[in-house]
Amino acid sequence: MNTARDLAIVALDLAQDQRVEQGELSLALAAAEVFDLLDAGALTLAEDRITPNAQAPTGDRLLDEAATALVRREPYESVEDWLWRRGRGLSAAYVADLEQAGTRPRGPRFSLRAAPAAPVDAAARQRAEERWTSHEPLLTALGAAAGVGLDEKDDTEDTDGTQDGSEALTDDTAATVLAALGNAVMELEAVRQRRAIEDAAFDNVWRGF
Repeated sequence: MNTARDLAIVALDLAQDQRVEQGELSLALAAAEVFDLLDAGALTLAEDRITPNAQAPTGDRLLDEAATALVRREPYESVEDWLWRRGRGLSAAYVADLEQAGTRPRGPRFSLRAAPAAPVDAAARQRAEERWTSHEPLLTALGAAAGVGLDEKDDTEDTDGTQDGSEALTDDTAATVLAALGNAVMELEAVRQRRAIEDAAFDNVWRGF
């Protein structure tokens, strides 16, 4: 299971009616890579610290790149620090990787590429779509952090009574990663708001001359 790649397909191809911010998506993709590397046995979490294991190829170029980028000296790196470091430009990397594989996302609202877009590979799209429309808890939670919501027709309660399935993620490891992602997304929005206020104040100063 490649959650990061599925998240990229969901955000860039399936949720075409929603504009996805590159910053939030990059952070969410970095979090998804943590889950993928956990599944691959490439890392473990000690509280909020990422502890790398012996490196082994995952079969995915970007995940192998992520595993290589892990900090391999104590006190290691916190999940949130990883999200900021690994997340820089990560959405663009996934778009480029999908294009290279001939599975370029077709959504026009994500303006990382100006070239004409082709549909995502059918098998990859089907896998991502099945996880997404079934409200698979992890993918749903990551998508929500990236600013991607379910379509209205899919926005129904799951069998456990939750709205989007994210409450089903009760594992401590999942909670740690998703909490760090939530904090990073809020910090990113706070930075945007501060910059907007500063820009507005600067404009007002110039109007006074």
